[in-house]
Amino acid sequence: MLTTIIYRSHICKDISLHSLKDMVAAANLKNDHADVTGILLFNGTHFFQLLEGPEESVLSIYHHICQDKRHYNVVELLYDYAPARRFGKTGMELFDLREHDREEVLQTVLDKGTSKYQLIYNDRALQFFRTFVEATEKENYFEIPPAESWDFIPDDNARSTTAVVVDNAADCSFAFQPMIDPFAQKIISVEALLRTPCGNSPAAYFEGLTGKARYQADLDSKKIAFAMASALKLGEFSFSVNLLPMTLVMIPDAVNFLLREIQINGLVPEQITVEFTESEVISRIDDFTSSIRQLKAAGFSVAIDHFGAGFAGLSLLTQFQPDRIKINRELIKDVHKSGPRQAIIQAVIKCCASLEIAVSAVGVEKPEEWMWLESAGISQFQGHLFAIPCLSGISAVAWPEKKADL
Repeated sequence: MLTTIIYRSHICKDISLHSLKDMVAAANLKNDHADVTGILLFNGTHFFQLLEGPEESVLSIYHHICQDKRHYNVVELLYDYAPARRFGKTGMELFDLREHDREEVLQTVLDKGTSKYQLIYNDRALQFFRTFVEATEKENYFEIPPAESWDFIPDDNARSTTAVVVDNAADCSFAFQPMIDPFAQKIISVEALLRTPCGNSPAAYFEGLTGKARYQADLDSKKIAFAMASALKLGEFSFSVNLLPMTLVMIPDAVNFLLREIQINGLVPEQITVEFTESEVISRIDDFTSSIRQLKAAGFSVAIDHFGAGFAGLSLLTQFQPDRIKINRELIKDVHKSGPRQAIIQAVIKCCASLEIAVSAVGVEKPEEWMWLESAGISQFQGHLFAIPCLSGISAVAWPEKKADL
């Protein structure tokens, strides 16, 4: 199957022009042997390359490229298929943009194309060429240092508590995980994550429950969440709990229930954020938005958790505007090397900035993910990189510290 991969990357500072030409000469032979076409653009700082050919050969060459220490910040922009080659000649060809006029380079590249693609730019892959040559996306080329540039130091002075139990007969418990600002070294809020008493997932808690019983159990569990928050002395923090979206619809007195339990446990609505996921279809959107208004009127903040993973997506923002969205792990995973993920997250950040909605990232597990998201404008994070969820307690936060010799 004819496969196309396009990537961009940063050249390492110690690479000479002579070694670059040697690299291209070696790649030309390797690509020709593998029946792969390589078109490489270079602007003095960044590489941009198209590879096309048999899928197995393209993937093998691209894997080797990703391991090459002569460049870094490799970002995959396109992985696609086509019925015919854009460029008929296999091998590798370099175009140094510093030596040619932009339009001259574009025309030269197109002149080397097959008759099907020659002189047109409505092909998606060729549009990437124009974007790179004209540098219209250059402000998004974040230079992310290697993961080993940072140490993550657990803060002995940060909150780290032993487990608390508020009701031995309770059918649920909660794991607590902080959301932090790494550079400010500040805990922004603490989220209560629903678990079974032995620590199993929410799916295990809801197993066997259907209809209204499922939503009543969801709401009832918050009684335990607020009691545990009080026992953990979280009154000084913002604190968040999760609700299924339809719980507010199916349990008419849900807001008053939350208010009563908050008051019983010495908390106040203004410190509580109610988070909704997109994992469930909201079948009665008018009733749901009416309940959201009740929450806001009572003093609660509202967030959309796992944004981008469920049924509603951006359309949910047209129905109501939350105080915060939390970008889902599936969008964050390896964002530092995925052009599509980067574009989507940047669009979400821009949209939320226009609506004055705070944006945070959850499920951050790698230093490179955090560094890219920080460069993109996100400053608040939640994930195993900084602190794992702790059943019935709160783990100490590991704050990032830049290594002095890097």
